[in-house]
Amino acid sequence: MVKAPRGYRHRTRKLLRKHIRERGAVPPLSLIMHEYKPGDKVYIIINPSVHKAMPHRRYHGKVGTVVGKRGKAYIVQLRVGSKIKTLFIRPEHLRPVPPEALGGKE
Repeated sequence: MVKAPRGYRHRTRKLLRKHIRERGAVPPLSLIMHEYKPGDKVYIIINPSVHKAMPHRRYHGKVGTVVGKRGKAYIVQLRVGSKIKTLFIRPEHLRPVPPEALGGKE
């Protein structure tokens, strides 16, 4: 038997699928134009139509902290187990975390 390929998007058929009304190549401008400051908490939600700076599927749905910016991409750190991982992610794959989700008293 031939060994099955294990590419970067292996087993992502359901995970990296858009809803029917979100389909199309262009992500909303509100996501691209959003400016994040260091210390902001962000959700990592992969946009499958944008391949540049797409994080690995294991980070989909995780919450990270913006550390800085490099070009158009943001430097995001998140904890995976006991390790701190550093990812370079474009804003199309990020969503801001609302303050009430963080347990703020505002």
